[in-house]
Amino acid sequence: MAMIEWFEDLSLGMRFKSGTVQVSEHDIKQFAAKFDPQPFHLDDDAAQKTIFKGLAASGWHTAAIAMSLVVQTRPFGPHPLIGLGVDGLRWMTPVRPGDILFVEGEVVGLTPSKSKPQGTVLIKWIAYNQNGDAVYTFTPIGFVPCRPKSI
Repeated sequence: MAMIEWFEDLSLGMRFKSGTVQVSEHDIKQFAAKFDPQPFHLDDDAAQKTIFKGLAASGWHTAAIAMSLVVQTRPFGPHPLIGLGVDGLRWMTPVRPGDILFVEGEVVGLTPSKSKPQGTVLIKWIAYNQNGDAVYTFTPIGFVPCRPKSI
């Protein structure tokens, strides 16, 4: 893939794939204790009695992991991931202790700004587990600077 540095370097259909991360029981419980302290994220026995039928990561933990993987993938080259919001955020399958996650993204929207030297980029990201099951999807509304005009 060509080096991405500016809005103009992106094209519809361009794809990205991250490395992987393994989610541990400790990670799930630590995140939940701080940010989403519900029993099915914190206690194995309590989780067995829920719709999840076992310990499951908080959806927000899954979102944070996916974001970290996206940042490491650097879809906007040297530019930070700055955006207006997120479309299409969905949790599809619970993330369990031992799951190995990765993300794949596809550029689905490119809109140059009419008033600023930047463009809006939509990349649909899907997080998968080691079995190829989609666990989470989101489409951030990102901003990428345009190539500077030569003098």
